[in-house]
Amino acid sequence: MSRPKKISPARRRKVIDALGRGTVPERDLDLFAVGMERFARLDEELAAVTRGGWKFKAVQGEYGSGKTFFSRWLAQRARDKNMASSEVQISQDVPLHKLNVIYQRLIKNLTIAETSEGAFRALVEDWLLNLEDEVCAAEGLDPADRDRVEAAVNKRIDVRLKEVADSAPSLATALRAYRKARMAGDSGTAMQLLSWVSGDEHVAASVKRQAGLKGEVNADTAFGFLRGLLIILRDCGHTGLLLVLDELETIQRLRADVRDKSLGALRHLIDEIDRGSFPGLFLLITGTPAFFTGPTGVPQLPPLAQRLDVDFDTDPRFDSMQSHRLRLTGFDLDKLVELGRRVRDLYAEGEPQARERINQLVDDAYIKDLATSVAGKLSVGTSPRVFLRSLVSDVLFKVAEHPDFNPRVHYARHRLDNLTIEEQNALQGTASSAGDIDIDL
Repeated sequence: MSRPKKISPARRRKVIDALGRGTVPERDLDLFAVGMERFARLDEELAAVTRGGWKFKAVQGEYGSGKTFFSRWLAQRARDKNMASSEVQISQDVPLHKLNVIYQRLIKNLTIAETSEGAFRALVEDWLLNLEDEVCAAEGLDPADRDRVEAAVNKRIDVRLKEVADSAPSLATALRAYRKARMAGDSGTAMQLLSWVSGDEHVAASVKRQAGLKGEVNADTAFGFLRGLLIILRDCGHTGLLLVLDELETIQRLRADVRDKSLGALRHLIDEIDRGSFPGLFLLITGTPAFFTGPTGVPQLPPLAQRLDVDFDTDPRFDSMQSHRLRLTGFDLDKLVELGRRVRDLYAEGEPQARERINQLVDDAYIKDLATSVAGKLSVGTSPRVFLRSLVSDVLFKVAEHPDFNPRVHYARHRLDNLTIEEQNALQGTASSAGDIDIDL
């Protein structure tokens, strides 16, 4: 029996609860990651970004093949290298062609090390404090001399953000005003100004007028604000940003004109990365094979198709991790069983009173039987979410809570309810196009 990695009870509980709900945990995916060894080379590409480089990567996989798991696993490895990460789900409300909306969600979901909520505010506070320490040390200023310190910090803000002065001139203005409001104890104004920098379109006109700001972060200035974020991250000691744009197949369900704009925006973003416009940025996009090769996907824009073209006619075991597009092949039965074993051990570690019963009743043989049952009803590649939900909520929870519960006797092996549309299609042996599927966002 494998021994799970030691983590706190609270973190273990979050992982188990997420798996019991049938969702991918936000953190600690390495505790039960199976079959990820072949992607280890991506650490080299992350490391290159931490040294001031930039990278674009696309990942394709069928529904249920583990795209969300993969992106969060990679985000965790990025954070282990002191990078920040952010995951943006593309949807009708967050369309790819509205780069200002993408930027807003990026800031909202920004994660730094162990901080997931309020990360952007903490980052800005650290940055401004660092600038104050710098000017006081460099110019021999007395921290108590607030007027001279404020003037010096304002100049330092302009110097730091000089690279984005042309593309996002209001960024420095807003951050100076934010600091001024904070120093004056006006937290309400300060928070509205920080919201403006975060892309909020609903900041009071009076606040913007007082700060000398006009309009909002828009599609034309979003790239500049993103470059500004990368500068702030670098100044605060963070080594870059992994940005995940997830579920790009949503684009295929949009109107033709919106779809064209979205594909054009993706091409523009990839080209800007290739030009080196975003040092410290690793962009990862995910989508289904139909998005990358189908008639309503990438092939609609030939220049984008050329940039994303990869030969996937060969055996997947020969795929190169250095390629700009990777494919996920899903789970086979052996990997599904190994996944179940790791999750069982992780759960049992946090249930000392029931550990012996768990190991006895949910042994390797039972896990294989359960995995075989699930994989027999669904295709193996789409079954991990259903399998783990059943294992955790229908088996492990009950074994731990009820001394007389025996899963071989009292559990009907697997109940196929609460399936997603994609899993229902897999059960029925039907294939759906992106246009036929209502994606659960």
